[in-house]
This record gives sequence, C-alpha cells and structure tokens, in this order.
Amino acid sequence: MNTFGHIFRLTSFGESHGEAIGGVIDGCPSGISVDVDFIRNELNRRKPGQSHIATPRREPDEVEFLSGIYEGQTTGTPVGFIVRNTNAHSSDYDMLMDVFRPSHADYTYQQKYGIRDHRGGGRSSARETVARVVAGAFAKLALKGKGIEIVAYTSQVGPVCLDKPYTELDFSKIESNPVRCPDPGKAQQMIELIETVKEEGDTVGGVVSCVCRGVPAGLGEPVFGKLHAALGNAMLSINAVKGFEYGMGFEGVRYKGSEMNDAFYRKPDGKTGVRTNHSGGIQGGISNGEDIYFRVAFKPVATIFKEQQTVDKDGREISLKIHGRHDPCVLSRAVPVVEAMAAMVILDYYLFATKN
Repeated sequence: MNTFGHIFRLTSFGESHGEAIGGVIDGCPSGISVDVDFIRNELNRRKPGQSHIATPRREPDEVEFLSGIYEGQTTGTPVGFIVRNTNAHSSDYDMLMDVFRPSHADYTYQQKYGIRDHRGGGRSSARETVARVVAGAFAKLALKGKGIEIVAYTSQVGPVCLDKPYTELDFSKIESNPVRCPDPGKAQQMIELIETVKEEGDTVGGVVSCVCRGVPAGLGEPVFGKLHAALGNAMLSINAVKGFEYGMGFEGVRYKGSEMNDAFYRKPDGKTGVRTNHSGGIQGGISNGEDIYFRVAFKPVATIFKEQQTVDKDGREISLKIHGRHDPCVLSRAVPVVEAMAAMVILDYYLFATKN
C-alpha cells in the first residue's frame, strides 16, 4: 500500500536515512507547465530547519526529475523523481536499534515485518511526506488551470485556538510567521507555547484547517466513494494525524436540524447556492460547488527528550531518554502536506468525473 489515488496516482518510496525519498506520479495529465520554482517553494515550506520551532535537521530538499517532463511540460507518461537525503545523523539512533519508542511505529513495524530500519524511523518517518508534497504540487498546478485553489493553515496549537471562521481570515498572512497561522496575534501565542514546550523537552499538537475553493459540484460517488471519505482517508494517512472532520463536524451535534440545514436559494447569476455552508461543501458524499473546508488533528510528536519507560525487543523494561533532532510541534511543516493530499484527492476525483 505505497500507492495513493485511482487515476492520478502517487507511488512513493524511500526511508528517512536512506539515499533518497522518491516517487512515481502516474496519470498526470499532459501539457501541464511544470513551474519548478513553485514546486521548490512547496518543498521549502515542508523541509526541516526552516525556523527555530522546527527540527534543526538541514536538508536542501532539491527535487530531481527523472521522467515524464519534456520542454517544461508534462507528457502524460509517469513522472519519476527523487529528493536526496544529505544530512542524516544515523548515529543518533544507535541506542534505539533494539528499543521500542513509546507511541512510535517501532513495535508495530517489528511485529508486522520482523525487521525494521531504526534510523530516523525508516519508512515510518514523516520524511516520507516529501514525495507527497512533490505530487501535490503537480496536482495544484493542474487544478490551478481549472480555477481550483487549496489553502491550509494552522488553526490551533495546544489550547491556543483561532476563534474566527475561515471566511473572516486573511489568508495572505499565513506565510508571514513560522507557525503558518493567518492571525498574527494568535500566531505569536502559538509560537511562545511551542518555545516553552521545546525548552521543557516536550512536544505539543494542534489542528491544521484547510479550504478548497472553486471545486465544481458533482465530484464524489454516492456510496463507497464519498468525497469526504476520500479526504478523510488522505488526511488520516499523514503521520501523527489522529482526527478528521469536515463542515461543522463534531460541533454540529450540539445543534438542531433546523439550525444545521443549509437552505438553497437562487443566486443573481441564476445558479443555485446555499445561504450557509455547515455541510462543508459536500452533501451526500458529492461536492455541491461551495467551499470545501475541513480540520485535521495532529497529536504531539511522539519523540520527546524527557525520560520515559519502555521495553526492548526482548521484553525487558528499561528507561529511555532520547537525543537527536526533532520537531517540538509538527503543525507548521504539516500545512503543505495537508494541502498536497487535498489537491491529489480533488484532482483524482475531477479526472474521474470528466472521464466518465
């Protein structure tokens, strides 16, 4: 299960401390202008070492394209690419060769495969998301030509939460601070919280919110291929994600049907619209033409610098204190990953709809 998507598909490969992370994008439409600067910027938003609230690991994350591009355009054939690992400190993980870190994939990988790459978590490392961001950049470029825009941002870190609906936020401010929050005041509170947690040798989680604009009505299947189910599957496949909700989500259970229903009306241009968007742009599993918005919950990063109790591969109980380079909070670097996965889902369903 290293392949994602149906028509627009990504197959990724590589480990955190291997030679490279890479992928093959199949089903990418031909004739898309490959904006290398845009793809590089997407990778820069995800890469480590970009601020003091992220891991200090330094990686240039330069993508090398191997196929599927000719004279600056996609050819419709598979796009192969790699992003080399250049700054791995594998010796930092020597002490973890026979130890299962709490809340990591060490134990489950060992049980499933009988072998695991302990260096940086191997395949279970969030470094694998490099391939997703590259593929997502191609999906974004394809969607841009169709008037579809996808924007994500940090809406919560620990107890610090945005209290405004997304329609009242200035998305142009998302990239103005290292936590990628469009509210400067809340962003500063989030940063201060992350700094405090980092000094304590601990970590903190939060929420990334995402808005998909310009998505036409009619994307999604009515039973097992619901659009929101596909988005949920995509988001829950991201490292450290523990929850997904769209529209009003869990908050909606507090309201009555008369308060939650989105009333239809006739727009001045003659098209059908809704007066509210509690459904989050999806009804019956199919997009209705309104903004699609959802939230993704990320747990605190499992790697902390405090002493913890665990067991080794022989079942012996031991004390563990981890060293190395790790994120105190993954939210800011997760923003482009959420956007990438959303873009791949929307493009995949768009291509399916137009094909049929």
